[in-house]
Amino acid sequence: MKAAGILALMGCLVTVVEPKIYTRCKLAKIFSRASLDNYRGFSLGNWICMAYYESHYNTTAQTQLKDGSIDYGIFQINSYTWCRNTKLQEKNRCHVACSALMTDDLTDAIICAKKIVKETDGMNYWQGWKKNCEGRDLSEWKKGCEVS
Repeated sequence: MKAAGILALMGCLVTVVEPKIYTRCKLAKIFSRASLDNYRGFSLGNWICMAYYESHYNTTAQTQLKDGSIDYGIFQINSYTWCRNTKLQEKNRCHVACSALMTDDLTDAIICAKKIVKETDGMNYWQGWKKNCEGRDLSEWKKGCEVS
C-alpha cells in the first residue's frame, strides 16, 4: 500500500517536457522582438539559420557529446560551460539551469546565446552556423515572415 502511494506521488513529481518545434517565421518574430537582428553585427538571418542547423527549431533538442556534456535547446547550448546540469561540475557562465534552455519561453536561451556571442568569437561557437550559414546570403531565412 505504501509503495503504491509513493509511486503515485513520484508520478506527480515527474515533469514532462513537450517538444515545441517553432516555425521559421514564428522564430523570426521572437528573435526580432528580442533584438537579435544585428546583435553584435549578426543579422536576423544568421540567428534563424543557426537555430535551424543546431536544433531544427526544436526547443527540447539535446545532444550528448563525447566529453559527457550535453548541448541543450534551440541553440544547443553546452552544459559544461554555459548552463547548470546536476550531473556535471560546470562553469554555468549564463547562470541558468540547462532545463530552462528547453522551454517554449525562449527568454533564457536568447539571453545565454547573446552572452555566448558577446564573450566568444561571435557565432563561431556554433558548428551548424559555421558550416551552413557563415558568409552566405541569409536574407531568405526571414523572407515572408513580416519582420523588418
